Amino acid sequence: MSTTRPETSSDSRSGSGAQAASISNALVQLHRRAYGKGPTKAKTYLLDDVVFCILEGGALRIEETLRDHGEEEMVHTVRRTFQAALNEEFRGIIEEAMGRPVRAFMSQFDPEHNIAAEIFFLEPR
Repeated sequence: MSTTRPETSSDSRSGSGAQAASISNALVQLHRRAYGKGPTKAKTYLLDDVVFCILEGGALRIEETLRDHGEEEMVHTVRRTFQAALNEEFRGIIEEAMGRPVRAFMSQFDPEHNIAAEIFFLEPR
């Protein structure tokens, strides 16, 4: 397992860059711990009541193999199951960093390009 740190960056229109970078790092660590492999690049955007995270890289060999054999829906099923199982941990990262409850959480993964999007909608202030 590689010890190389992922490239993380942040963009913030209504929050600090350090806050966004902290979220990126925590999500990468959660993926690394739960999947055994984490994204190689992460970027978090803080936009009003929305936290939007882009995670690149990190697809597992089994996911790549399934994708290459036309089983993208199976990859999506596994990813959705993973998100559901760790829903509270994902929400907890955002709630701790933002100091606000998460109202809704959505996740999507594009196996062809190995990019994930994690979107968190916060309770209004």
